[in-house]
Amino acid sequence: MNFSRIYAVVLRQYYLIRASLSRLLPLFIWVAVDIVLWGFLTRYLNSVSSVSFNFVPAMLGAVLFWDFLVRIMQGVTMAFFEDVWARNFLNLFSTPISIIEYISGLILSSMATSSIGIVVMFVLAVVVFGFSFLTYGVMVIPFLIVLFMFGIALGIAACALVLRLGPAAEWFIWPIPAIISPFVGVLYPVSILPQWMQFVSRFLPPSYVFECLRAIVLGQEASGSSLFIGAGLAAVYIFLAIAFFIFTYKHAVRTGLIARYSAENIG
Repeated sequence: MNFSRIYAVVLRQYYLIRASLSRLLPLFIWVAVDIVLWGFLTRYLNSVSSVSFNFVPAMLGAVLFWDFLVRIMQGVTMAFFEDVWARNFLNLFSTPISIIEYISGLILSSMATSSIGIVVMFVLAVVVFGFSFLTYGVMVIPFLIVLFMFGIALGIAACALVLRLGPAAEWFIWPIPAIISPFVGVLYPVSILPQWMQFVSRFLPPSYVFECLRAIVLGQEASGSSLFIGAGLAAVYIFLAIAFFIFTYKHAVRTGLIARYSAENIG
């Protein structure tokens, strides 16, 4: 693995963002809107609730963690889409760069771009709404790790899907987090879901994170075994997503699909 090639993928994203305000603003505008909206909602619920329960760590914290996962996924997919939109994908693979080096560059690009939104989320949640990660203690670290891993897996799998179906298939990608969110119980316990949805949630790593988050907020002890299962599932999904991307790329090369890659193609 050549780290200079990985760095080149990241550097290209840096130059694109630096040269365009329209690429920079979305990195933090939407997360700021989310935090402000849910922050005021939790403040309102605290003011009208008759029980001594703080909704900030339970709801605003959950939204913050979920936005973190979404930003990680979109950081990977947006870096990939930039190459697709610019018809640069073929140019990249006419160089000695390998698939793994390219995917590693996408992951590092996601970490760099997502960090901007994460900082904005943290500052707004802490300064404006009094949110504190101390509520979760050291468990905040494994929470973020599991969500990061799953976000990476989703991002790579989404890129592979677009590579297989064509650039127009990007519209299949944006709803993925919204489709998953009801199953993982971001704002409510998984136990209230129908049985078939609970069955699906067992295979989604974020569900273990949010169940542990609620346990801590309610003064209970988070299940280390649950987080271990979530991390294990996320690791498996990363492996499967990379394998899917490699398989899809080889299929595109073998069938000639990659040579006629265009915005009008979706088959």
